[in-house]
Amino acid sequence: MREEESGGGHRLGSYLRARRELVSPSQVGLPSGGRRRVPGLRREEVALLAGISPDYYLRLERGRDRNPSPQVLESLSRVLQLDDIERMYLLDLAAARPRAPRRKRSEQVPARVYELLAHLQVPAFVEGRAFDVLASNPMAVAFSPRLRPGENRLRSLLLDPEERAFHQDWTKATANFIATLRTTIGDDIDNPRFVELVGELALSSQRFRTLWARHDVRNLDGGTTTVHHPVVGDLRLHRDKLPIEDVILVVYYPDKDSDSDEKLRLLAALAHTGSADDQTRVGRPDASSDRPTR
Repeated sequence: MREEESGGGHRLGSYLRARRELVSPSQVGLPSGGRRRVPGLRREEVALLAGISPDYYLRLERGRDRNPSPQVLESLSRVLQLDDIERMYLLDLAAARPRAPRRKRSEQVPARVYELLAHLQVPAFVEGRAFDVLASNPMAVAFSPRLRPGENRLRSLLLDPEERAFHQDWTKATANFIATLRTTIGDDIDNPRFVELVGELALSSQRFRTLWARHDVRNLDGGTTTVHHPVVGDLRLHRDKLPIEDVILVVYYPDKDSDSDEKLRLLAALAHTGSADDQTRVGRPDASSDRPTR
């Protein structure tokens, strides 16, 4: 993580500054004319609109005041036009307190989940908090080879050209994934896996650096997506993410009797011609001792 994010006050200040730079004067009813040295709102404009002194707001952005009142935070949330998720993230940043280091432990896939994956006839896989693929069924691998255990979904999305072509709206997908990663990290900023992943992507992806600097936060839950499969073509699928203990089961499925349903059946037939048993067993605890950690 960047040094400015190493403490609660600095993280709060970084978030306020990033969100301030994303709000234009016209969005809050201020004239936008004249030469402006910074994008978005000036500090004194935020302070004026929030009903606080410019000096106090400056102290917040510089991490010198780590205990703003809920009323101040609500006012800032309104001025910065935060949605509910962003507002709660702001409140959590202000409430962050020093904590003892969390014990490093492996993300474990419950044994019963491997059995569930083996029985599901649609793409399904298990991911960790950092989007590491921990287990997957043959349909998931047929759906995308990047869903093999050991892959990282965010790294693939940003760095693999095939994964970029796979997504109908790659721009939206990357924005959602990166904002979700920041939400997931929360105050767990010293987690070795998060530090490693953020550091790697910050060095290798301009797209990541740009979006990470925005401090967007989002929950990536269920939804509907369209992907372009290189064999069966476009697939419109629903996605559900189901928490199971410390991991997430992700399932993709089509509308019944739809064109995508027919294409997914074809994909299943192609997948069954391969070594399905070997694919199902990939990612079991005895398959590898090199497991992503949290």
